[in-house]
Amino acid sequence: MKLKSLFSILVAASVSLLALLFVQCTPAQDFALGNSSAVIPLTLKKGTTAHFLTDYYPQWEGATNLTTDDERLQIVSTADNWSEFEVTTQSDVLISTIDVWHDESKLSIVVLGGSRDTEGSFMSSTKAKGGVVTIVATKPVVEAVAMWQNIKLGDVKIDGNTIEVAIPAEAKGYERSALRVFAASESGRFNDVLLPLEKGKVVVDSKDIRRQDFHSQILYSLMIDRFKNGTTENDWKLNSPEVLDKVDYQGGDIVGITQKIEDGFFTDLGITTIWISPITQNPYDAWGQNRNPDTKFSGYHGYWPIFSTVVDKRFGTDEELHTMLAAAHDEEMNVILDYVANHLHINSPVLKEHPDWTTDLMLPDGRKNIGLWDGETRLTTWFDEHIPTLDTRRAEVCEPMTDSALHWLRTFDFDGFRHDACKHIPLNYWRMLTGKMKSSMPDRAIWQIGETYGDVELIGSYVKSGMIDSQFDFNLYHTSRDVIVDESRSMRDIARVVEESEAAYGSHHTMGNITGNHDKPRFLSLAGGDMSLWCPDDKAEGWHRKVGVGDNTKGYARLSLLKAIISTVPGVPCVYQGDEYGIPGANDPDNRYMMEFEGYNEFQQRELAATKALFKYRRSSMPLMYGDYRTLLANDDVFVFVRHYMDQWVVVALNVRPEARTVEVELPEMVGVESAQVALAAEGGKASLADGKLSVEIPAYGYVIVNE
Repeated sequence: MKLKSLFSILVAASVSLLALLFVQCTPAQDFALGNSSAVIPLTLKKGTTAHFLTDYYPQWEGATNLTTDDERLQIVSTADNWSEFEVTTQSDVLISTIDVWHDESKLSIVVLGGSRDTEGSFMSSTKAKGGVVTIVATKPVVEAVAMWQNIKLGDVKIDGNTIEVAIPAEAKGYERSALRVFAASESGRFNDVLLPLEKGKVVVDSKDIRRQDFHSQILYSLMIDRFKNGTTENDWKLNSPEVLDKVDYQGGDIVGITQKIEDGFFTDLGITTIWISPITQNPYDAWGQNRNPDTKFSGYHGYWPIFSTVVDKRFGTDEELHTMLAAAHDEEMNVILDYVANHLHINSPVLKEHPDWTTDLMLPDGRKNIGLWDGETRLTTWFDEHIPTLDTRRAEVCEPMTDSALHWLRTFDFDGFRHDACKHIPLNYWRMLTGKMKSSMPDRAIWQIGETYGDVELIGSYVKSGMIDSQFDFNLYHTSRDVIVDESRSMRDIARVVEESEAAYGSHHTMGNITGNHDKPRFLSLAGGDMSLWCPDDKAEGWHRKVGVGDNTKGYARLSLLKAIISTVPGVPCVYQGDEYGIPGANDPDNRYMMEFEGYNEFQQRELAATKALFKYRRSSMPLMYGDYRTLLANDDVFVFVRHYMDQWVVVALNVRPEARTVEVELPEMVGVESAQVALAAEGGKASLADGKLSVEIPAYGYVIVNE
């Protein structure tokens, strides 16, 4: 134990020193680093708002100056080096920029204010000819800003509803770069446009997409212990009378993941990114307590770290982890690691050495600060008494915890993180981690996604260039789940949430759109009716009865409908292990059975085929990966939208009712529809084009995807 503790401390110290060396780079180096990725816009409200420079350029702890040529903006430094600043505006509609200077070098931050106009407001790219991109809008454009690699382009022409942007000659020297356009009409902001470039040319063929193009991702979430037992050499159970087998180790390991990569499981499914559960060393004894039935729990899930920089030997070795990552990359897949920064297990040597590093268990009013997820306790609450929350508001705690996270990127070739309990960790942690990461590894393509339950303002407060790239869109999942399962709900609710997410996180966000996760009842059991949405204790259900599907026909059709939604709206689809073929279950631990790879029944076989078809189509469709989104129709029964990219388009029609529905929609003029065909549909889906209008027949609980 002492040797491992010393190892952890040495690793943290070495990472800290290395990070420090990289952070103290010159302004010229800073400029090159800042030019490497698209900066998330700064969003303003009327009045004065406060900002951190590192939220936009995490490598730049300060700047020579911040300026703007927009008289509607007033910028004031609130720190000596512009590391913190305030912006004041009284404008209702605003597309602008702030220039960030390091001596004579300049990069820009896009500024968005006012409101996103969703009533008939839409713009999209239509062509690229002679190095000039044409974008057409549904309303006259009054102001526009074009960005290439965080450099504001001066050659932007506005002519009524049309914007023309010249791709800079410098783009030819970049294997991959990006062009972004922001614009507004008199009534509000349009959606923004994103165009990936390859050596200065717009990417129009999905065959040119790479695994590092994170908008193209399809995630697969797996729990290592419950995925596949690749070798029995590391099998190890607690075998304690206090622990029921259901919550003991089952033998899944890193070797098992490698085997499924090599046998083509993920490739056949269409997965581009594997999200693995935490691999850090967990305790060797039982903790926690469930009543009725009485059982404690093993740390099979990985969320109780004893050592934050050591691979749990029950999952594998460092060498086996290296092998797994290399195998994934050979198959053009990313791997992201689930990392726990909020807490350590109470027996962690770090906590034994620094017991004061935790938040207080007892509140001033005498209550225990456990499970108080929101309000003033959000950043201090404990998940349980054996996993104290770390007080990462303090630099002496935040430094080693961010260094421990960096250890996994430096020692292993991970492509990013899924961050646990994101909203319970203060913003300074995310600023420090991402600042160290981007400063010390400027050439690494690293993607980070977080877990936060809350409203769009809370979720979005973490989604910045200097914090994390995205979060799971639980609001979309919960709304889709409820609308699909509860027949009194309306498809208008899903359309509303999609538009809210687009307005809050950007038109081309990479928020995670899930089928479910390891902390929720299986969607299939809710969809088929064997479990109720209003179950008072969805964990107890799985302890006391065998939870099934209910109505198989309805359940599996609704599961496919959910997958059609998450595969086609803006964001990144994410399937939780087992949902690809459909298995029932209550909440934790009934949703964590060992994965099965064969012996599927007829419903599961059809479900797996539908999943593969949806994911294959998404990966082949530029409009579904980079297309601009517009709702065409939303009523109680049906939701129809279009995704458009250059001269390519896709219309998606979704029906939540037990009877087929036929709808007719008119596409925006710039889509230029001349013919239409069903690209993919649930059984019975049809489409036809007449007099410029698209008619779609959508099966019960079904979907139809139409293209030219």
